[in-house]
Amino acid sequence: MNFSQNHTIREYRITLPMSVEEYHVGQLYSVAQVSKNETGGGEGVEVVVNEPFDSNKHVPNPPLKANGQTFTKGQYTHKIYYLSQKVPAFVRLLAPKGALEIHEVAWNAYPYCRTVITNPDYMKENFYVIIESFHAPDNGTSQNIHGLSGRDLTQRSIMKLDVANDKVPSKDYKPEWDPCLVGCPKAGRAPLPKDKTGEWMNKVNPVMTCYKVVKIWFKWFGLQKRMENFALGQYNRLFLNFHRQVVCWLEDFYGLTIEDIRRIEAETKEKLDKQRHEGQIRGMTATDEDK
Repeated sequence: MNFSQNHTIREYRITLPMSVEEYHVGQLYSVAQVSKNETGGGEGVEVVVNEPFDSNKHVPNPPLKANGQTFTKGQYTHKIYYLSQKVPAFVRLLAPKGALEIHEVAWNAYPYCRTVITNPDYMKENFYVIIESFHAPDNGTSQNIHGLSGRDLTQRSIMKLDVANDKVPSKDYKPEWDPCLVGCPKAGRAPLPKDKTGEWMNKVNPVMTCYKVVKIWFKWFGLQKRMENFALGQYNRLFLNFHRQVVCWLEDFYGLTIEDIRRIEAETKEKLDKQRHEGQIRGMTATDEDK
């Protein structure tokens, strides 16, 4: 796919009270848990491929680069998301059957990851989302860790998310996913302070930040800006909810290895294949505001 240079671009910075190494395990563990929570009633996640990539297999184009480094091997995944109830109502009315199957391919060369989201059967060249993530042992102060230049750098907006103090929609809130209520006794870490200043980011140890650059292109006459804004709103919500969960699940994944995670992922794939065809729709459906 040829990617447009006129996409909307935003950089998210999400600081977390854990090490880069802990997040490596925690992010994979949490993706598996969230996938189960989002799958059911004919909707959710199908894992098509989950295997290693290198310079000979599933080669990324362009090459994976961030923070002055090039990454050539890691884990490649291809997933399909079935989302008919998780987009605005006006899109469901306009889009034909099957158009709301979203494909996601990702190259995870931790601490760097690139994810490309497309709709190859319907939108084709007119829609994509690219998410490039780099995970650094700092508190969100790196100014251009992805090495953006030209239009991407000048048009980039930056949004810093605070997992302790940013408000989440009431329908998303659960006490067990509140970092101000849930600590990690195994690691000797207390819940985060709810002080609305974000000062905790300058005090916790260990600390790390996810730097996520999101590029969105949606070429649909009359709907382009509305859909790009909708997508950014969804990523605000998704990233905040997900990383609050990662912090609160630290007690569950603390001490696990990557080998443990690969076993969990294999078990999760079997559950998803069964779960997608039964039960009720689960997870983050489009809210009234989104519609």
